[in-house]
Amino acid sequence: MPLTQTARILELARRQRLLSAADLRSHGWSPQLLLKLHRTGQLQRVTRGLYSLPDSEMTEHQSLVEVCRRVPKAVICLLSALQFHEIGTQLPHEVWIALPEATQTPAIDYPSLRIARLRGKAYSEGIETTVEHGSTIRVYSLSKTITDCFKFRHKVGLDVALEALKEAWRQRKLNIDEVTRYAKINRVAQVMQPYLETVVA
Repeated sequence: MPLTQTARILELARRQRLLSAADLRSHGWSPQLLLKLHRTGQLQRVTRGLYSLPDSEMTEHQSLVEVCRRVPKAVICLLSALQFHEIGTQLPHEVWIALPEATQTPAIDYPSLRIARLRGKAYSEGIETTVEHGSTIRVYSLSKTITDCFKFRHKVGLDVALEALKEAWRQRKLNIDEVTRYAKINRVAQVMQPYLETVVA
């Protein structure tokens, strides 16, 4: 294996923290090189199919990055999205993701996943993308996330949804027009209306 190729792969790992077989293929390199670099100790295996430099610092959103890399249709939602937006007191042990209704359940052993199945605009609307160290995180906007919490209030708890709504308003992060639009898409406009009126009163 030419030294220059090794150096270029390690430089790519330095730039974007996580490497997959698809990353190597996109540069015209054999994915087998990941295994060779792992065997020689130049890369460490983070989880199945993902590698990093041995001294690579894990970012705050490392598990979200890993999930978005391994599950192309995943969108970070509910408790994990609240944590991403720094709203509420939730510290989820699992990564909460939304997937289209008919999508196959991902075969991922780590990190643990909680999956919400959404259809149509309830899945496709309100997705924001942020890039951390060359990797994309797909996450619902705060307004969409709050309406999702009301939609899935039996899963996350009405207290969590109310806390998120109140704190987002207190931090001036709440866009009422957006919340109203997503509430209609999620069919929770009537459920949310009295709470919205109380918060903004």
